[in-house]
Amino acid sequence: MTIAIAARSAAAAAETVWAPAERIDLRLMLSQLGRGTGDPTFRWDRDGRYGPPGAWRTLLTPLGAATLHLAQRADGAVAARAWGPGAEWTIDGVPELLGAGDDPAGFDPSSNPALAEAARRLPGLRLARVGLVFEMLAAAILEQKVTTFEAHAAWRVLLRKHGLTPPGPAPEGMRVFPGPEAWRRIASWEWHRAGVDPRRARTSVEATRLAAGLERTLSLGRGGEVVHARLRSVPGVGVWTAAETAQRAHGDPDAVSVGDFHIHDIIGWALTGGPVDDDGMLELLEPWHGHRQRVVRIILASGFRKPRFGPKITIQDHRRH
Repeated sequence: MTIAIAARSAAAAAETVWAPAERIDLRLMLSQLGRGTGDPTFRWDRDGRYGPPGAWRTLLTPLGAATLHLAQRADGAVAARAWGPGAEWTIDGVPELLGAGDDPAGFDPSSNPALAEAARRLPGLRLARVGLVFEMLAAAILEQKVTTFEAHAAWRVLLRKHGLTPPGPAPEGMRVFPGPEAWRRIASWEWHRAGVDPRRARTSVEATRLAAGLERTLSLGRGGEVVHARLRSVPGVGVWTAAETAQRAHGDPDAVSVGDFHIHDIIGWALTGGPVDDDGMLELLEPWHGHRQRVVRIILASGFRKPRFGPKITIQDHRRH
């Protein structure tokens, strides 16, 4: 079986080796993409069961479905292979996916010793730019006002039911995000079965109607006020959802997830040793305006954890209503 998998892997529709000017850390780069254990669109293959150890990602490109495999070599370069009608588009986007357009110039963490030390320990961290705005938005909508556990469970249920079969030798169980038209056709009872309340279901459907225009925001660069305004033009999409989308789709280095249940406290504890609210978080991050999301990513990637006390959000079962 291993031989058969290797043979199929060799028949990639497109491939490249990308050697960035400065070494990156592939795991850090891609850590934002996975939506929990069992995400049908993203998988780490640590044991090399499906080829060289690395990351698998499925995606629906403007040219069709694609499966992407990324493996970091000993010299730091990343070998990328892709299958399917969207393979060439996917390979062309690998440098941006791995932070080629991310410019940390002007970012100086030296005023905060803890942040400076975390940044020093993470020289391979760059901000990914995924593209595919609607897919990133659809996932963010599912995460509105619920626990991460609930959101990831809904994503798995919906992708397993409505996702496309990935091309090439993708690991078993992976699926391709089906796109706006299929997302729009999901029946109300299927949203309910996935644990998605009517408000998030309505927002998801509204987003499908504006999907084409949202994809065009990629031409506006790596985020910014105009991009966020376009994202928030979708009824039901607010500051938090727009920020979560722009962080991944556009690689926005400044988008802060205001309204998150945890982020403000994590930033407060990391930078000052105590909790803060959203306003306090923005005040703390202001010295790094233009790189505020970079600060958040460094803190999260450093492994910092706030003290384990205080109120906990309650998991709700919307399927009971």
